Amino acid sequence: MRLTTFSDYALRVLMYASAAGERLITIEETAKTYNISRAHLMKVVNILTRSGYLKGVRGRSGGFTLAKPPEAINLGAVIRATEPDFALVECFATGNHCIITRRCHLPEVLNEALDSFVRTLDRYTLADLVLDKQDFVPPKGPIKETRGPHFATAEGK
Repeated sequence: MRLTTFSDYALRVLMYASAAGERLITIEETAKTYNISRAHLMKVVNILTRSGYLKGVRGRSGGFTLAKPPEAINLGAVIRATEPDFALVECFATGNHCIITRRCHLPEVLNEALDSFVRTLDRYTLADLVLDKQDFVPPKGPIKETRGPHFATAEGK
């Protein structure tokens, strides 16, 4: 399973807005900070605003800020609002042509896994991800570390 870039950006926007506190931030500032597309961020901020996670201020000195405290922004709810679908396999989507659909047990297993994934996110809020302003300074040189994935072995259930 992989989250879309849209959901990734949504979480990063919320983290950046949280670090800014009450200060209004702009799409341009956020795009520059993360070195990502301004056009894509506009769509992300729009969804986050319509979903009630951000509040926007229009005008020359406008921008956006968190609409609620970080501890009131549930990560599972954000992912549900930003992911277009969770169709992990063909039979989860419309237009299914899989010939074993009627007898297959894979959807049951994958639904259980997906449910566990989202329920894990439900245990966390934006407050669990809060960083300081200085954490958003780009590192000098390339980033070489990889942070995951880390899976438990089947034996270590």
